[in-house]
Order: sequence, then C-alpha cells, then structure tokens
Amino acid sequence: MAVKVQVPKKASAVRFFLHPAGKILVAVLALSITTALAVFTYYYAKYSRLIEVKLTAGPYANTSMLFAAPRTVGVGDLASPQELATELRRSGYNESRNNRMGYYTIKADEIDIYPGPDSYFKRDEGVVKFRGPKVSQIISLADNTDRTEYTLEPELISNLFDKTREKRRLIRYEDIPPVLVHAVVSAEDKRFFQHSGFDPIRIIKAAWIDVRTQRYAQGASTLSQQLSRILWLDNDKTWKRKIPEVLITMHLEQKLSKEQIFEYYANQVPLGNRGSFGIRGFGEAAQVYFGTDVTRLTIPEAATLAGLIQQPSFTNPFRWPDRAKQRRNVVLKLMRDNKYLSDDEYERSVASPLVLAKQGSMESTDAPYFVDLVNDSLQDKFSDYKFQTNTYRVYTTIDMNLQRDAAEAVRIGMEEADKLIKHRKKRDPKYPDPQCALIALDPETGEVRALVGGRNYGMSQLNRILAKRQPGSSFKPFVYAAALNTALSGGSLLLTPATMINDEPTTFWFDGKPYEPSNFEHKFYGSVSMRDALAHSLNVATVKLAEQTGYAAVVDLARRAGLNLDIQPTPAVALGAYEVTPLEIAGGYTIYANHGIYSKPYFISSITSDHGSNMFEGKPEHRAVLDPRVAFLMDQLLQEVVRSGTGASIWSRGINFPVAGKTGTSHDGWFAGFSSKLICIVWVGFDDNRELNLEGAHSALPVWTEFMKRAYQHREYRNVTDFKAPAGVVSVQIDPQSGQLATAACPKVRTEYFVEGTQPVELCHLHGGGGTQVASWETQQPAPQRAAEPPAIPPAPGQQNVYPLPQHVAQGIPPSTPDSPQQPPPAAEQPAAKRKGFFQRLRGIFR
Repeated sequence: MAVKVQVPKKASAVRFFLHPAGKILVAVLALSITTALAVFTYYYAKYSRLIEVKLTAGPYANTSMLFAAPRTVGVGDLASPQELATELRRSGYNESRNNRMGYYTIKADEIDIYPGPDSYFKRDEGVVKFRGPKVSQIISLADNTDRTEYTLEPELISNLFDKTREKRRLIRYEDIPPVLVHAVVSAEDKRFFQHSGFDPIRIIKAAWIDVRTQRYAQGASTLSQQLSRILWLDNDKTWKRKIPEVLITMHLEQKLSKEQIFEYYANQVPLGNRGSFGIRGFGEAAQVYFGTDVTRLTIPEAATLAGLIQQPSFTNPFRWPDRAKQRRNVVLKLMRDNKYLSDDEYERSVASPLVLAKQGSMESTDAPYFVDLVNDSLQDKFSDYKFQTNTYRVYTTIDMNLQRDAAEAVRIGMEEADKLIKHRKKRDPKYPDPQCALIALDPETGEVRALVGGRNYGMSQLNRILAKRQPGSSFKPFVYAAALNTALSGGSLLLTPATMINDEPTTFWFDGKPYEPSNFEHKFYGSVSMRDALAHSLNVATVKLAEQTGYAAVVDLARRAGLNLDIQPTPAVALGAYEVTPLEIAGGYTIYANHGIYSKPYFISSITSDHGSNMFEGKPEHRAVLDPRVAFLMDQLLQEVVRSGTGASIWSRGINFPVAGKTGTSHDGWFAGFSSKLICIVWVGFDDNRELNLEGAHSALPVWTEFMKRAYQHREYRNVTDFKAPAGVVSVQIDPQSGQLATAACPKVRTEYFVEGTQPVELCHLHGGGGTQVASWETQQPAPQRAAEPPAIPPAPGQQNVYPLPQHVAQGIPPSTPDSPQQPPPAAEQPAAKRKGFFQRLRGIFR
C-alpha cells in the first residue's frame, strides 16, 4: 500500500525560491530594496547637510537687520515709562533678562534700562525717572551719576536682507508664554509634544478626505513638518513635496528637542503683512497687531495669533476683523477641548472684543522707500558683503519720529492738492492722483532724517526722491547766490541785494536763438530790487540777473552744490528748466542752511558684523561752496520769500519760528525750505510728467509746513535760531524803491545786509537825496556803484511763475515760452503799501 507523503509548505516555498523564476524574483526584490535604501540614504544625507548648515547657524541666522538712528531722551522731555517701554520693544527689548538685545523693568515713576550683548551700546545701563508727564532725572548705573540725556536703542526698521521684505522680532522659547504655546498646538498640532514628528491619526484622516474629495483639501502637517517646509521647501501643496518633507522632519526630530523646534517655528512662521513688509514670527506679530510684547499676550490675543497661521491674509485682523474674531473663537474652543482653558476662561475670552493696536501709518513705520534706497546702495557699494547669508547690523541715519511725521504730513498736506484737482477727476474718472515726495536732512551733516518717496508704496514702488524733474523756481537761489558772489570776485560787476533790475518784456539772445520768458500771469513790475525779484519769483528779472552774472557761473555753482552735470549754461537754466532730483536739491540747499558749506546727503551711518566688529563707518562729506557772508545774504533773501513773497502763507499755517525757503513751479510743484536745524524738500506732481497746474505754494508748501510744524515739537529740532551774520557783513537802512541810502523823507525804509564794503553810499535820489555819504575811517569806501535807475513798482504778494520748457531744453536749445504773448502789456502802476521796518516785521514773526 502506497504511503502519500505530505510535503510541508515551508519545503514548497524553499523549492520555489530554488526554482529559476524564484531566483529572479529574489534578485529583483533585493535590487529594489538596495536601490530604495541607496536613494533614501542619498536624499537623507543631502537634506541632512542642508539641515546641519541651518542648525549650526541657529534660529537667528540670515537676519541682517536695518536700524534707525538712535534717539535721545532728555530731562524735561514729555514722556512716560510706558511710552519709553513701547520704543524699547520696537528696538527688540522686552522684560526678559535672557533677551540678548536688552531688557527693561517698569516701576511706578521710572523705567530701568539694561542693554544686552547684542545692543548698539556697550552695557550702558540707565534709570529714567518721571515726575508727572515729564522726565525728571536720568541716572547712569555705570557710575551712579546724573545725566541730562540718555540714548535709546535704535529702532528696528526691517530684517532687510531676507529674500523677501520681512520684519522679525526674535524670541526665545523661555520668553513664549504658555498660553501662546497652548493656542498654537491646539490650532495646528495638538499631539506635538507626544509624537516623533508625524501624527499618524491626522495623516490617515487627511488622506481619506483627499481621496474622497479628489483634491488636496486637508492638511496633516505637524509643526515639525511645517517648519521643514518653511525653512527648506517651497509651498507646493502636492504629495511630491512630502518625501523631502518627511526626510527633513525625521532629521529635525533627531537633532532638536521639542522646545527647540517650537522656538524655530515661533520665529519663522509667516503671519501676514504690515504695509509692504511680511511679518515673520510671533514676536513681531504681537507688536504689530496688539502693540505689546509677546510675553504679555492675553488668552484672546494668543488665540488670534494662532488663528492667523493657516490663512494670514484671509484673517488679517486689520482688514477682516470679523473673520479674525471668528477664527479666534474656533481656536479658543479647541483650547477648551484640549483642557487648556476652563469653561469660565473660555466664555470670557469668546465674549471679549477684538482690540487691536492703532495702525497709524504703515508707510511711516516701515519707511519702505528709504529701505529700498538703503538696499540698493548697499548692493551697489558693498557687493562683496553677502547680506542674505550673513548676520549684519546696518545702522542708518533715519529718525523714526520724523519719518512718522513725514508720512502724516504727506497724507494731510496732499488733501489740499486733491481738493484743487477734484474737478478734473469729475471730468475724467481715470485722471491720476498727484504724487508727492519728501526728504529731510540735517544741514550740518547731510544725514537723511526722513524720506517719503510716494503716497502709497503698495500702489507704486517708484521712489520719486530719485526721479529727475524740473525744479522750476526752487532753482533760482543758485542764480542769486552766483550773482552775490560778484561782491567777492573783485571785478567791475557788483550785484547786491539792493541792486535794481528792470522787470519788463525782454528777448534774450543765446547761440543765435531768441528766448522770451514771461512772468506769472504776464505781469511786469518795472524796476525791482534783487530781494523783491526773488521773493516774488520774477522770471525776466532772474534771467537778466543770470545773464549779467554769466550762465556758466550759475551752472558752476549749482554743480559744486551737488546738482548733476546735465545742467547747461543757457538762459533757461535760470528758471530751473534742467531736470534734477529732490535729493540733489536737498543737498544743494545745505549751502544756505550751513554757512556756505555743502553737506553731501548720506543715509548709512555704520555696518557691524554679528560679532560686533565695525565693518563700515559713514562720515559726513563737506566742501566749501559759498563764502559765509554770501550764504548769510541768501538766508536773508530766502527769509523774504516766506515773509512777504510767494511762501508767505506758511505763517497762517502755523509756522512760528525762523525759517527760509523758496517755492517752485514747473510741470510740478516744489517747496524747498529750512530752519537752522532741518532742511525739507517737497515735490508734488504726476508720474507721467503731465502739467500739475498748481503753484508750489498751493501744492508742496502745505505738505512742507505740516512736516516742519511736527518736527518742531521734537527736542532735537526745537531749538531753532535765527540766521546770524558772520564777520564782514554790515546792515544799512535803504529805500527799497531806489536801493540807495534812506533819507528822512523816504516813505518806506528797509534794513538791508551787504558784504562789508559793497553797501551803497549815495542817498536816495527819489526823496531829497542825490548826494554821497562821506566815508570815514569807520566806513570803508565801496566798490563802484551802478547808475541810479527809475523807481521800482513793488511786486504784488503771492506771484508765482509757470513756464513749459522741457522739450526745448532736451534739445539743448534755449526755449521760449509759447503760451506767452509776444509783447505782454505792462501792468498798471499800483500804489505801494506801507512797509514795516525790518525789526518790526521780525518781531511780528514771533508773535
């Protein structure tokens, strides 16, 4: 009887693998596994190297920072401990002793300030005490001595050199309050502190929803995976990205603790935008949205920030407060479900209103045009420095208080221009809004203190401070300064503030071509003094003055004052027909505000490395352009512009301190003016260079006055003084109609200033004079005098010039004014208003 032997299944399997087909299968499986391991090892090693570089640098790498100029607080200043704490937070300080930038402590009537190792200063601790609303005492903790001033940490403007424009306020894990940690893990990854980088339950749930909806509809990323994506990957929401994401996450979980991962995440997560800058991290977001330090966040505030993570633009609290509040309440419910909140805390938090920080002006806080200017300059001048991959600290000259004032001045002042062109927009709904640019300089150093390159950076990034435009009459001071230089040249030509010029229709011939400028409204005033010609911006008189002085002398002076080489010596140069930038005009006007010394504008004060070593030190650049005596005479003429001329409306707008300046009208409107502390240039016009058809007095001047009023409130710019005469300047009483020494019979008398030795010696021939005052050892004999001229007709206040000249100038031909009649009739003589004496008018300024 045959016995059937049962072959074990294991033996069958062995025979299968010994079979040729089985051997092939084994080989294929082995090859696949080997290949998979090789691929995995390659990519794991690849991403590990990338991760190690990032981790070695730490969470604070690649954060080169752009800072404003430091601000000082002085005894007697209006301030409070809370206000100083707000400024310190803007600079990166908080109340944690572990903060490397520095920390502070607030008491009832004082604030103690402790700079850290990353501070701009070297351990300069101080105590600022208050009595009422003012600073009463400042004590240096280094030697326990009283001080009159304390310099605060420079304010952070931007983490400029990230690949995107972003602002961050770096924090440590120990500074993050538990309420924020609980809110984030509840909203994004509730098992973060338990899992090893992946949440299998969420992955299965997300995969099921994606399959069911046939699209990527549900995220399953943990905080570790999100951090991997933020630091090393793009935002491609496909499963292809998951492979490197998994590898990076595995390595992160091996190398870092959960607290370290959360710290990285807290500093890197994008949380919306502020103006033109992206907000990175909870430190900056707490300051932007709630005006507080991250350590002081409340439950509702923490939930609001955690709610921004998924869709920061969609739930931006400033733009969509209802959406933000709804999302906040969802996070609060999750926090209660996860036992982080009691029912009572939940109910109170849900019922609380959404209270946000005052937005103010995003443009002023961010200074985006200034940031672009600095960025371009650094990339151009410091191309060897890798700002995107190194930690540098770039300290600038900008004063953030003035920057905020500048943005507000543009906003408020431009409302007037908008009203004046409102009828144009009614006729043409597509008619553009006029643009505006403002720059403020320290006249002694050339430091740029405030800069606004346009009305809305989000709408247009064109920086109009650098755009070339016709300056119009704001260029005329260079003509008059060149004319006054004749007092020092030693030649036969002598031009002084009292020189009389015949203002009448005139044809100027240059290079064989005629040039026929006209005055505003085609009005002419006969014989006028140089002072009145500038004050009332008379075009023909100015071109005559340039012709007498020499067009080349005018251009030479303008170029030495920093204006560009495209300016040419033609009659049109006298009326500002050649294009310059507002930045050039600002630099040029330093020769008037700084005793004849040109101060080149600059905006980078220093660059330091992450180790504190100084890599660049910006220094003022000066050169003498005008004699101090001539500069003082120009100050007097430009003060006349705002006292009785085209800029006189500044007083009714609230200016009550000594200033000088000049209006300008071309295609655009200009006002260039200064005090002894500050120069400010304002331009208003259209980007397409169409005619603004508004005088500078009605377009740019309102912005200028609004800014200068605000600047005057700050201690640094408040101690404004009048312009003092240097040695070698004399003053005499003259008759403004003749330009000669006043007699007792002269109905009007004016105090006029002269370079010593050039003052008139003839008595007024119009009112009983005609003789010559006898010189003594106390009176130097002046240079040869001009012949007496007919009496001047006083110019009407508020006159301004308009002249379309650019096309001819571009061709290098001295242009004529096509809109002007060939022979405009002279204006009828008007009775002269009684003019106050110089000191009476000066006294009236300070009422």
